[in-house]
Amino acid sequence: MTNLQRISLADMAKENTKILLKGSSRELDGHNSPTVEDLTECLFFSPGDGRIWLEDQRMLLIHSSSFGLLRRELIDSLGLDKARDILTRTGYLSGMRDADLIRNRWPDSDPPSIFTAGTHLHGLEGVVKVETIHFEFDTEKGLYDGEFLWHHSSEDEEHIAAYGIGSSPACWMELGYAIGYVSGLVGSLVIFREVECQSMGHAVCRVIGKSAELWGDIQDDIRFLNVTANETENTTQPDPQLNEMEPNQPEDQLRMIGVSAAFTAATHSLKKVAPTNATVLFTGESGVGKELFASMLHKFSHRTGPFLAFNCAAIPENLMESELFGVEKGAFTGATLSRPGRFERANGGTLFLDEIGNLNLAGQSKLLRALQEREIERVGGISPIKVDVRVIAATNVDLRKAVEKGEFREDLFFRLNVFPIHLPPLRERKADIPLLINYFYHHFCTLHNRSPSGMTQTARRALFNYAFPGNIRELQNLMERGVISSEEGEPIDLHHLFRNEFIPDEIIYSVNNQGNLSHSKTKIEPTNSLLEHISQFVGTTDSIDIEMLERNLLQEAVDNAQGNLSEAARRVGLSRPQLAYRLKKNKQNNAEE
Repeated sequence: MTNLQRISLADMAKENTKILLKGSSRELDGHNSPTVEDLTECLFFSPGDGRIWLEDQRMLLIHSSSFGLLRRELIDSLGLDKARDILTRTGYLSGMRDADLIRNRWPDSDPPSIFTAGTHLHGLEGVVKVETIHFEFDTEKGLYDGEFLWHHSSEDEEHIAAYGIGSSPACWMELGYAIGYVSGLVGSLVIFREVECQSMGHAVCRVIGKSAELWGDIQDDIRFLNVTANETENTTQPDPQLNEMEPNQPEDQLRMIGVSAAFTAATHSLKKVAPTNATVLFTGESGVGKELFASMLHKFSHRTGPFLAFNCAAIPENLMESELFGVEKGAFTGATLSRPGRFERANGGTLFLDEIGNLNLAGQSKLLRALQEREIERVGGISPIKVDVRVIAATNVDLRKAVEKGEFREDLFFRLNVFPIHLPPLRERKADIPLLINYFYHHFCTLHNRSPSGMTQTARRALFNYAFPGNIRELQNLMERGVISSEEGEPIDLHHLFRNEFIPDEIIYSVNNQGNLSHSKTKIEPTNSLLEHISQFVGTTDSIDIEMLERNLLQEAVDNAQGNLSEAARRVGLSRPQLAYRLKKNKQNNAEE
């Protein structure tokens, strides 16, 4: 058999993997990995260098009373809502990281065990003992439903010690963990609510988790997960006006949503510099939301003038200066009227200069003067005009390298780089993707008056693991495309989202017929039998040599795994000893022939 034939057979085997779409806690037998013992083996101490590890993640071992003090200080300093906000996001990130750990460490485990591993980890980490009442999930529809009892909640113990029994649930960080862990596995937002809590006088905490669409109104739940521009230093109540698109702003200026460490660091820097008049330089890849951040910075500032955005790459060089600084009548052919430029129109407010690296050298000189002297001259003008404008710039190129090449003025670079803020790409904000998917889904369903029935798990998983070279703008476009191209009452699937984009096999996780997590791009259509597919690939309707098919398929798995038998075994759904046995047997049979 040729290599081409072997490759075709391997592809055929992938395409004909049966996908299990549902699972529940009823399928648990307590013996499948990762068990509590398996997870315990992942925790190890390195006292010589002062570090504790859970697999490849560094952990901290602190006194519960110390955490209680920190929690109490947050509440007393910031108020209940703000403290809950911070602790919920902290738990969410922890849950997302544990979901990644389990998925990567035990890729072949059955899905119910993977979902249950989060409850074991929560106990292993000393947070709470979780008793599962039930859970079930439908990965085709991205749906989840579960109920749990929480015993010995460390967060409740500290809350009760500080404030006594109250009327509201207090397991904020633990709820965030559950939301992050399960959302990370399902690939869509799953909301957990504490309907009974020890802090309210109940014997144990009772928690119910459901996919966001099953709850109805979830605004009170997700407002603690959304880091939005309404979070000022002096209020803990959201301003709904700042959560929505401004009527005169471009359609892509949507909400700032995120809980990831990289995103939180950027928003913290934004709120620090916003009340000042300092020049800010946003850096980051195309599509990370630089204009939205600039707009939010203006909203946080004390400036009463307008916010104007100007894209330096969208205007021809010969018109750049007149657009920025204005033009006097008769300055050049066609200048029949005097008109102000962006600087004059933004007087008292903020001027956002996007893609500043595309500004020509003449424009750079005039911009430098405007920043230094706070005055400009119109093209063709003879009198300086005083302006009070805060300049915010953005670039997706390395301005330092542009300076070295002589393409950008060094003195202007230092003027702009007073307070740089780097905006992370979406691939470094993985914890934010389920939140963004949920937001864009509902936003575009409302905008286009469409009613798909959610998203398939294949589509969600692809979005969760996709590299997003276009960042948030690309995710926004993909979600809008999916909402528009899907059928009414049917879920958004992979082909509704992606057209010309390259989708590697390894970003799409599914469940194969052994109950193992695997990669598959194509859902099986039950129109042809496996025997018919094999016959088509082999090119014969006669009898098929099963031993030959097995031999070539196993050998190709070993070759593709570069000799790693554990990896090869995972790819064909076998244990390593089973694969080794079959390879040895096939080798013996080959020698006898």
